[in-house]
Amino acid sequence: MTVGPLITEITCTFIVAASILYRYGDWFRHHIIVTLSVLVAWYFSFLIIFILPLDVTSTAYRQCIQEHTLYVDETSFNDTANLSTTAVPHIIPSNETSICKLPWSYVPENVLPQLWRVLYWTSQFLTWFVLPLMQSYTKAGDFTVKGKLKSSLIDNAIYYGSYLVIATILLIYLAAKPDFEFDWPKLKAIAASASNTWGLFWLVLLLGYGLVDIPRSVWRSAIPGPLLSRLYFKAAKLNAEKSEAEENLEDYLEALQVALTRISPSDPLRKNADTISDKLPLEWRERMKRKSVNSNQMNDSDLNEKSLVRLHRQVIRALQRQHRTETQWYNLVEKIFDLEDVHRNIGSHEHYFKPSFEPTRSPWVARIRSPTLEWYWKCLLRRYVCQGLAMVLALLSVLVVWSELTFFNANPVLSIFAIFVNLAKEYYDYLSIELVSIATIAYMCVCAYSTVLKIRVLNLYYLAPHHQTDEYSLIFSGMLLCRLTPPMCLNFLGLIHMDSHIIKARLMETYYTQIMGHMDVLPIISDGFNIYFPMAILGLCLATYFSLGARFLTFIGFQQFVDDEDDITADLADEGRELIKREKRRRQRAEDSESRRRNVEVNNSARAERNRETGGLLVKRESSRSELFGSTSDNMSNEDDRYDQLFMQASRRIGDDVGSTPATLLTGSTDYRSSYTRSGPAPLRNFFDDV
Repeated sequence: MTVGPLITEITCTFIVAASILYRYGDWFRHHIIVTLSVLVAWYFSFLIIFILPLDVTSTAYRQCIQEHTLYVDETSFNDTANLSTTAVPHIIPSNETSICKLPWSYVPENVLPQLWRVLYWTSQFLTWFVLPLMQSYTKAGDFTVKGKLKSSLIDNAIYYGSYLVIATILLIYLAAKPDFEFDWPKLKAIAASASNTWGLFWLVLLLGYGLVDIPRSVWRSAIPGPLLSRLYFKAAKLNAEKSEAEENLEDYLEALQVALTRISPSDPLRKNADTISDKLPLEWRERMKRKSVNSNQMNDSDLNEKSLVRLHRQVIRALQRQHRTETQWYNLVEKIFDLEDVHRNIGSHEHYFKPSFEPTRSPWVARIRSPTLEWYWKCLLRRYVCQGLAMVLALLSVLVVWSELTFFNANPVLSIFAIFVNLAKEYYDYLSIELVSIATIAYMCVCAYSTVLKIRVLNLYYLAPHHQTDEYSLIFSGMLLCRLTPPMCLNFLGLIHMDSHIIKARLMETYYTQIMGHMDVLPIISDGFNIYFPMAILGLCLATYFSLGARFLTFIGFQQFVDDEDDITADLADEGRELIKREKRRRQRAEDSESRRRNVEVNNSARAERNRETGGLLVKRESSRSELFGSTSDNMSNEDDRYDQLFMQASRRIGDDVGSTPATLLTGSTDYRSSYTRSGPAPLRNFFDDV
């Protein structure tokens, strides 16, 4: 017995969680408490996903030992009528137990129960108490810690009150049962069961969309043409939302500027107003100062601490929305530019990828990622890779849906995952069990979590790479992981028939279910909800496949992109295409301006260096050029030739005076002449390009 594989997984999982948080969050800008809380939430949720397969293989080994034991204690099986489970006692094996192969990742029996207790209850404490308070704390407009805590408690009062009412009703219902007795283990089982049932409800809704959308999105990404139409449509809607967010922020900044104008520096409220101003990025702060406002539009009676708290809260929310839309717009534009480049370079016979804008890359990345290699990947191979991956994901989605529909049937076994696990148990192929378990749970997690970030109603949250995710979205992601991961793992154990309370069979439980219990507090939940409600995934998948939700939203006035485009969809796609063209022209002008500036700096530095090497000869040349041709010379070629002849004669005279050979000076003049480039103003552009 060794804990080496367990320690390795714990370490690797921490590295993965920290790396992902570093990519999406900003450790140097976000508060340290927020960063640590989100890291713990992500880390513990990932640990549950990666360690559960070890529990499955360990349980399979212990069950094999028990099946080949001469004396079996019946109390090792869990009574399906109890809420809590009993620990598996020590078993005295017989000689036949030698046929049971020890898993390579076997974990000692006393390790996993303690680990599950720490992971589960810590994550539940975070998701139900700590993270909601922190989320409200980040939006509070108070100027003191005490005030922010008070506002966050008030903000969560309805949230906690509703759950308290539900818990009270549940306890009264259980207390009315004559054969039920309250004790601490049963109360913990009730709390875990209620939390897992809530998570299962949302899990089914999210999986119904994600199991179809994820494979379909990967398939669409293989063909840039049709995908561009969707992205143009999305760009038009996002640009409207971005403009609305900026206008909303400008309205609040106008009120802030009035407050800063009316409040004197000696007023105690000035510090609070400056606190709001310090929250603004430098660009918006300068824009606010340049804008003139009427200071008489706010009375002195309206300027009090309560109004500043309200304004502070409004500015925080407006900044979050503006930052989210701006980040989404930037990422969407970059994606569209890349797809347009791919679409344009597909027919290239040179097999050389030419992007619209040269990306900034490190030298070693530029050597590895050559334009030729990039063309073969983006224009040739990626299409087939995406299509193949989409087929694999679609097959996995079908297996998940089928298993959700049939996992309650124990004889015959119809769940695909249960059949695979049972077959692997017979051949003691524990590694395959772990790999398939991790892949399946991870895929279900991606389908569920990505759905939340794609739902238009929940567009307040957005995970953006390159350290662009705000604290509010990071906290929400931590809450989501902690709430959905435990019920998802329990649902997976039901799919592989390792939950006796679902298949109604006597079998050895995993340590995971022994610690977290089962979702069967109420008879209506144990007999119907937990078994038959997952079947709703099939209906949700069909609705997603035929885009019924998008069609319904379009019908009631919320325009969505549908495959059979109507006039409004086509108009929005055309509008988005024009917006992208305008953005591309703007970036090209900025890039040209930056390129000209760099060229001027390089030429000036090179000219100064050559001037130092020739002892001021180039300065004399410039002055001679001005005297010979005037300051308004048009740089014609015949004048350049005439100047070169005069300059060569002057070089010979200077060479005779200083003892230098004419050849040397001629070489120097030739070098200068070759480096000289005639540059004029860029062609005039239409002033209304950005209108």
